[in-house]
Amino acid sequence: MDGKSCCTPQHSTDNANAAFADPDFARTSSGVTEGMQLIEAGTFQMGNERDYGFEVDGEGPVHEITLAPFWMDVTTVTNEQFTSFVNATGHQTESEKFGWSFVFHGLLTPKKLAKVKHRAVGSEWWCRIEEACWRHPEGPGSHIKKRGDHPVVHVSWHDAMAYATWTGKRLATEAEWEYAARGGIEFGNRFPWGDDLEPDGKHRMNVWQGDFPKTNSKADGHYGTAPARSYRVNGFGLSQMTGNIWEWCWDWFEPSYYQNSPPSDPSGPSASTGRRVMRGGSFLCHHSYCNRYRVDARNSNTPDSATSNTGFRCVRDV
Repeated sequence: MDGKSCCTPQHSTDNANAAFADPDFARTSSGVTEGMQLIEAGTFQMGNERDYGFEVDGEGPVHEITLAPFWMDVTTVTNEQFTSFVNATGHQTESEKFGWSFVFHGLLTPKKLAKVKHRAVGSEWWCRIEEACWRHPEGPGSHIKKRGDHPVVHVSWHDAMAYATWTGKRLATEAEWEYAARGGIEFGNRFPWGDDLEPDGKHRMNVWQGDFPKTNSKADGHYGTAPARSYRVNGFGLSQMTGNIWEWCWDWFEPSYYQNSPPSDPSGPSASTGRRVMRGGSFLCHHSYCNRYRVDARNSNTPDSATSNTGFRCVRDV
């Protein structure tokens, strides 16, 4: 199984950029660095050519990349932080404009589940829920009041860009994200701490435990999202670079991009491919089908798409 259908369904197959001007990649260093970690310049081996990856995602070839220093948010952007942004700007997310978003079926009450009329074809655990959005993650009746420290979800790439611009920051390039996620290990680690999923029998990230998509034992302590500062930080002092939620990156997604990627500070294909890169996996990832909770795994979605397991974090230049 290629694992593609399990990760994140897309909102539309239309030209997702039609209502938005396609921005050029731009450096920015005006945002405050409170809550961020300085990632020093360095060189690392990016990508994966081992047998556990997905060839269709273009995880290889492994190639050497050198990066300038940058600051990265220690955590993904939280509901509390996103609330401040919306209160200050009046921003309306794309899920709110669409009037619905995708919610994982296990997060819904039996009453809501019985009323579901539309599911994602091929991954029926994704349900279209009217009025689901970042404020109401499971639709009407749900709220973020007790989830202020959880990552904001149901945000599209465009929403993430709007927030980043407001803070004087930007989204990480795919190369910056992988370098930061590796936490100082130059090459060869599946996870931010090494190759063992649960070193010394301890859970180090929020992923699916059990038989997907039916049973989650919650052995790691969580069913849906976990607070953004759960688990220990990686070697660079960053929290939950894998698991919990998918994180939007700057780059357009192109499976063959690694074959001709620039060796220094790459920012992805220059032309629109219709899908933006996502990294890190989520609370729904499991080794049996979506083995993408790795530092070298790649995923993508249309920039207008949003789900209950997608969010982001920001970076800024030095």
